[in-house]
Amino acid sequence: MPEGPRRAEWEGLFSAAFVQSRNPMTLLDSRRCHVEVNGAYLALLGYRRDDLIGRPIYRLVDGGPLASDAEWERAIRGSSFSGAVELVTAAGGHVAVQWAATTEVVTGRRLVLFVAMHVSRSARALSRPVSPGRGESPLSARELEVVRLIALGATGPEIAEELRIAHDTVRTHARNAMAKAGARSRAHLVAKALGDGLVCE
Repeated sequence: MPEGPRRAEWEGLFSAAFVQSRNPMTLLDSRRCHVEVNGAYLALLGYRRDDLIGRPIYRLVDGGPLASDAEWERAIRGSSFSGAVELVTAAGGHVAVQWAATTEVVTGRRLVLFVAMHVSRSARALSRPVSPGRGESPLSARELEVVRLIALGATGPEIAEELRIAHDTVRTHARNAMAKAGARSRAHLVAKALGDGLVCE
């Protein structure tokens, strides 16, 4: 995590990206309880924010928790992990979610950021496993700009217009950033970029 002024900048970007992103996101504490949710997450599941804050995410999992307390603790000791789960919506329906998660200390607390990478009404559509990568290369200044805008939920054409570059160039920068960060999708890139502080490099 960045220190001093860069930490404040990182936390500001994290907050803005979390709130404004079109990707469903939630922050969980070490007990797997919802600490914060964004609008896309609420829209996906149909709950009100007050219904979720303080409530364990495994209560939304079809069939109950996928991991024991010990397995969860081992997972969050690492920097990132991913998987697939079927969640129960407020209306009683089911939605299959492929997710990426990253553990970070935010404002002095250890929190886990979950980002929905792919959503389907059919669990079969999520059969392909996703493994977090281990990218080491720093992102270029332009790649960082593209990642920041992706994190804010901007589309490719919107990013191209804002940065005054071709849409194909946006795709190239996003692909390169994903490769360097070891991300398998743009949503996974957002999770890793926010969790690792890549957007402030």
